[in-house]
Amino acid sequence: MTNVSEDYLDQLANDPLGPVALHLKQKLLPVEGEGGVIFPPTYADIGYNIDTLSDGTKVATIDSVGSQANRLEPLFKTPPYSGLIPQIEVDYGSGKVSILEVGHRLGDALVRSSTLQKEAQDAFKELLASGNAQKLAKLAPTSLVFGVWDSRDTQAKIPRLVQSVIRAWGVEVLTRSAQYNPPIDYSALEVFSEEDKAKQEGDPKSPLAKRGFVHVPSGSALGGIVCRNGIEQDVTINLVALRRLQAGSDEETKTLRRYLLGLALVVATAPMDGFLRQGCLLVPVPDSDAKWQIVGRDGKRSTIAMAHDFATDYAVAKAAEFVVGESRLGDKAVKFSKDLAKTDAASGDKKVSAGAKAGKGGKGKKPGAGDGASEDVAEEA
Repeated sequence: MTNVSEDYLDQLANDPLGPVALHLKQKLLPVEGEGGVIFPPTYADIGYNIDTLSDGTKVATIDSVGSQANRLEPLFKTPPYSGLIPQIEVDYGSGKVSILEVGHRLGDALVRSSTLQKEAQDAFKELLASGNAQKLAKLAPTSLVFGVWDSRDTQAKIPRLVQSVIRAWGVEVLTRSAQYNPPIDYSALEVFSEEDKAKQEGDPKSPLAKRGFVHVPSGSALGGIVCRNGIEQDVTINLVALRRLQAGSDEETKTLRRYLLGLALVVATAPMDGFLRQGCLLVPVPDSDAKWQIVGRDGKRSTIAMAHDFATDYAVAKAAEFVVGESRLGDKAVKFSKDLAKTDAASGDKKVSAGAKAGKGGKGKKPGAGDGASEDVAEEA
């Protein structure tokens, strides 16, 4: 096992012929133990996302890449990590929201609808024009760590440095049924007639059933899954993508990459918050020998010691060298602009209309096709 040092990580960040990635495969268990039932996310139209491989193995997505990114990013709002990045809030009048909590990061509609809009646009344009990511890193470094696609404006697209996904293998789907029984007979109290009760009882879509006044059965709903071949989390830090990022000079480029590597290591090694949704609380398998591995260009792997405390110390040192961008909190929060939001929304209507016209003759893209909705969106719990 290789014991990493600050110099070793500095080299990883900038060596053009260095290893391609850091990777961790971690086995997980439900808190109920082996064979416990867990609930994956449900998606519109399909329910659980379960793929069947050619050998018949069924693989379920327990937490997607986008969902994991959205869970990991807010770590940087809390001490001792909050000083590693600029903290920026958008004041929308009745409240404030951190840009660490917006799904599309610096490319989000909320950013475009605020006084941060021009700075964000300039940072994206500079990246497109010269490959210089310095402004982006000063403004919103997590957009570089977790990736961003400014699909509604400049079209700048930045691959994520940290990728995490949780899958379950060899799954079997369960169903569940339920029965709601009202505590009293409301028809007997003349809240409604016996005839209305007879018509609507048992129909979950009836008005009385929706309000909880009559008996309602519920059958064959999704009831979670059992995982026969285990649950695994894969975490990857993409060193090739890191080394493609540039700054103004060679020295600034090295400093930028080291800073971003520090952020990536902090979030990738942080203890897992395994409460993904109701019915899905996961923990690492004890003594599973989960170790970080460094993957060489020839595919060879070697185990390295990568403790979270060391990663945090490294990130703190590199953040000081980089000089973290300005925070904008409280009275300094950026302002939401209704006018900018209206203009942006109207431009979207025009694009959809233009796309519809282009599609009439069978040419051009379909309305909305390829307009770049980020995959980092909330999943149904």
